[in-house]
Amino acid sequence: MRRTRPAKVWGALTAAVTGAMLVVAAAPGRAPDETPADAKPAGPPREAALTLVVGRVLEGAHGAGEGRCAARVFRPGLCSGWQEQRVRATAGGVGSVLREPVLADAARGARAQELPTDPGGPLEITLTEPGSITDVTVRDGRGRHLAGALGPHGDRWLNTESLRAGETYTVQVGAQDAAGSPVGVTMAFRTAPPADGGRLTVEFGPRPGTYGAGEIVTAALSRPVPAGDPVARARLEQALEVTSEPQVEGAWHWVDDSTLHFRPRTYWPAHTVVRVRSGLDGVELGDDTYGGPSEDLEFTIGDRIEAVTDSAAHRMTVRRNGRVIRTIPVTTGKEGFRTRSGIKVVLRKEPKVRMRGDTVGIQRGTKEFYDLAVSYATRVTWSGEYIHAAPWSVESQGEENVSHGCTGMSTENAAWFFETVREGDIVEVVNSGGAKMDPFGNGFGDWNVDWRSWLAGSALAGADAPPQSSPPTAPRLHPTT
Repeated sequence: MRRTRPAKVWGALTAAVTGAMLVVAAAPGRAPDETPADAKPAGPPREAALTLVVGRVLEGAHGAGEGRCAARVFRPGLCSGWQEQRVRATAGGVGSVLREPVLADAARGARAQELPTDPGGPLEITLTEPGSITDVTVRDGRGRHLAGALGPHGDRWLNTESLRAGETYTVQVGAQDAAGSPVGVTMAFRTAPPADGGRLTVEFGPRPGTYGAGEIVTAALSRPVPAGDPVARARLEQALEVTSEPQVEGAWHWVDDSTLHFRPRTYWPAHTVVRVRSGLDGVELGDDTYGGPSEDLEFTIGDRIEAVTDSAAHRMTVRRNGRVIRTIPVTTGKEGFRTRSGIKVVLRKEPKVRMRGDTVGIQRGTKEFYDLAVSYATRVTWSGEYIHAAPWSVESQGEENVSHGCTGMSTENAAWFFETVREGDIVEVVNSGGAKMDPFGNGFGDWNVDWRSWLAGSALAGADAPPQSSPPTAPRLHPTT
């Protein structure tokens, strides 16, 4: 089994990335010509910027992934595969393109050599100048998010799950310099392909833990299986096993060529134990492609928490295991910014979030633009829909809809909601007049797909094998390591 290696960090931002070509592009931040209200009129304007030291471990390099090769303690000669480059995170989010050094005998101006990132290496984002990291988002080419954690002092971010081989990742970093000015940068890098010749493996989600009754099981494939190969898809799907206690009826659904989702016909019962395993190792999938070994997954379901917001009534009703535990006055999206209707699930909880209108297409200088520090933010879409504290709209809560699409409530109620819910809990919005929640492209909207349509997304639909059910299994203890 491959040893787990330390996670990666950004900075100043310092980013320790393992790998290939990195691309830096625009990211949200203060416009270069915007002057803070408290700026002194004399002297040239101060540039809001932080330096990024980008270190990368190359595939197959000696010392790759070792702790001594981390960006903060890098020592030339000890980490032969480690390379460093510097970029700037700026107020406008403007950076440069990072390329590998051109070979000495290459013609001048030739395309840079691209060297593959070691997928087992760390991703670290560390501030090396005074300031704080405000947001880090890492997504692969299919939109899947790489989990990570911000350090207690806000100056360091580490990934908490491994990179995938043969993937392109986009990393967005937002930060504030010592004066509080926002800066940002967007970077991309590519990991090396599987070293074993490309045997197909699967990575299951979520991570082990306790989740809400709306949690979705995900299966990310190491290489695509196109819809034009139904035999390979059926063989693969039959090898993916989901069992639960108590038993439920459920099925896999192909989201795209490399991603499957599994859900029960209805929400998971409270306190269910869910086990997911792959039987792909050694399975022939056609075209000389074989399955490889994959790690099993086990997680549990907590109490069934459901939060239903009636936008027309300006009320959220929260139930635990079917019993109402709180009714909360809220405000949702106003005309032109209607809150998405339908069923969502909690994606994550963020104690502090900086929200700016330009991240959702609202131009600076217009009356709708906003730049707010928000507390107790419970995220339900990746595009930025939250349930959060909105002390500025307390008088409208329970009376009218005045937000830009989020669900706002008092700080007291937002804190209670934040502490009550967990990832996977159910959040439904009715009577909002907004667009329907996307089933797959913006979080987990899977529950908006009716059961017949869900089954139609299985490669086993119409085959002799019935939709996968979860047979009873003997109870066992959770692993301790």
